Amino acid sequence: MTQRFIEFVMMQAQQAAMFLGRIPNPQTGKPEVNLEIARMFIDQLEMIHEKTRGNLTSEESEILTRVLSDLQLSFVQAAGPGGAPTAPAPSEDHEEPAPASAPAAVAPEHPSEPAPDSESRKKFTKSYGN
Repeated sequence: MTQRFIEFVMMQAQQAAMFLGRIPNPQTGKPEVNLEIARMFIDQLEMIHEKTRGNLTSEESEILTRVLSDLQLSFVQAAGPGGAPTAPAPSEDHEEPAPASAPAAVAPEHPSEPAPDSESRKKFTKSYGN
């Protein structure tokens, strides 16, 4: 069971890393960034970390904590100024059918309102610095 749990955590982490642009997309061979989907995978790992607290072996807990910390740091770096390229994110959003409508609506708002964008980001961006 320990090995299966670790494999599950690593699969989730690989998905998050791919959407953070750390691993090339297997279909295109190019790194692409989609912070919204990356955040979803990171949040799922964080939820698993909280829900399994006290029920994991030391190895499972250590791996989950390390992977989660690494991904959270990568997310902060990618979301920071100059971290995430702006061009790949919209193209990747169009490849995903469900999230395509929401991020596409958000992207045009950013250029037209630069000051509110940074303020809204601060209000709604999840902080991983707990």
